[in-house]
Amino acid sequence: MLLSLDGVGLSARTDFVFDVAEYLQRTPRQLPSRYFYDPLGSALFDAICRLPWYRVTRAETALLSRHAREMLESLPRPLNITELGCGNGDKLAVLLEKGGERFRRVHLIDISAAALMSARARLATLPAAPVTTFQGTYEQGLARLATHRGNGAWLVLFLGSNIGNFDPPAARDMLRRIRGSLVEGDALLLGTDLVKSPRMLQLAYDDPLQVTAAFNRNLLRRINDELGGTFDLDGFAHRALWNPAESRIEMHLVSTRRQLVRISAADLEIEFEQDEWIWTESSYKYEPDQVLGEGRAAGFRDGEQWIDEDARFALTLFRA
Repeated sequence: MLLSLDGVGLSARTDFVFDVAEYLQRTPRQLPSRYFYDPLGSALFDAICRLPWYRVTRAETALLSRHAREMLESLPRPLNITELGCGNGDKLAVLLEKGGERFRRVHLIDISAAALMSARARLATLPAAPVTTFQGTYEQGLARLATHRGNGAWLVLFLGSNIGNFDPPAARDMLRRIRGSLVEGDALLLGTDLVKSPRMLQLAYDDPLQVTAAFNRNLLRRINDELGGTFDLDGFAHRALWNPAESRIEMHLVSTRRQLVRISAADLEIEFEQDEWIWTESSYKYEPDQVLGEGRAAGFRDGEQWIDEDARFALTLFRA
């Protein structure tokens, strides 16, 4: 298996500084969730995926394992495959193991260099097609796909309910971007977490072992280490709540007291009041018919779904 790494994080630190300064001065204060995934954050997220209360990864992997051949048989061969937000590569490995020799090229896209390294190591154990990796945003990865697509059809993977981190207008725009990068014969395999009981959702995002709390607070640790921040990690509490009106879980970091924080790289000084919060993530949950409708609205022709009713998770295959 041939491995290469290109496109590594041009002006990534500049973007980090700009976004931290811009989002922390919004009302309410925010931080973009894409900055969770430094090496420690990626490791903590891998741990979250193993928690008994967070069922997304196990449900999605089981659906892939049971139905991968069925999904792939309906697509052209040979097939190129690209994954947006590949993480550690475990789910893609399931497809590659089931797909045999049908794959021509594999292209991984992730904002996290640590995730790309982990995925490369995982896929290196498989006798699969040549693999390339690209560190960047989804949008940058799609733009690269459009200009370097080569021969053959493409299957885009957008798994892990990553679409749920976009608000509804942005999610629709993202699906349109994906559709715009594809041509007839290509396809998208989309993973979406479905609406379920508030109790299940609360445990998934505020687990008893407080791994998710550590994952959330690690964002402040990263700002301290990389941007000269002075966040007191003990001064911010993790909070996850279900917003039924918006069909989303929200993650916040809540200031436990009045405090002053400085971020030297951004030349920023912020005074937090007690109970003031920073909004770090939204995770939208869908209904199955809603997923199909969003795909059609983005320009896909049809969609076939596989659903884990117990864990309430769906995989949907859209054709361009």
